[in-house]
Amino acid sequence: MTLPDLEISAPTVQTNGLGQIKRIAMALLIPLLAAVWLLLGAQGTAMAVGWTLDYTYSEISDQDFTGQDLHAASFAGAQARRSDFTGADMSSAIMTKGNFLEANFTGANLTNALMDRVALQGADLTDAIVEGATTSTTSFLDVTITGADFTDAILDRLQVANLCKRAEGVNPTTGVATRDSLGCRD
Repeated sequence: MTLPDLEISAPTVQTNGLGQIKRIAMALLIPLLAAVWLLLGAQGTAMAVGWTLDYTYSEISDQDFTGQDLHAASFAGAQARRSDFTGADMSSAIMTKGNFLEANFTGANLTNALMDRVALQGADLTDAIVEGATTSTTSFLDVTITGADFTDAILDRLQVANLCKRAEGVNPTTGVATRDSLGCRD
């Protein structure tokens, strides 16, 4: 018994102008979406790698961070009452909506920190470097600022007026007078 010869042929695809346009569009769209996905994913990874520590919404009151490298760390929404950040590098740190009541930032580097809507009442910023920091809607009530450098920091006008009433000293690291860094008028 012999098997009949079967003729197998590929189905023919009719191509019209609209079908060809759809195929070309899909061929271009898929790599484009993949590239966007990779770019967004790579950006998220870079941000996560850039943060040395993440204390977001943490309870870290009464902790000692003296002299620590906290560059680009996140303290967003953290409770850090009475914590000691003396001499810590907190440059580019994110402190948004953090509670730093009576915290000690003596000699701390807060350059380019995001300090908006932060509670700093009673904190000590003696000799701190707050250059280029964003401090909008931050409370500086009863904050010690002797020798602090606020050069190019974003501050609310009312806060500047209140800080100028008690601004004194020269920052030992930058050599900038606190009054000059705030733009106080004599």
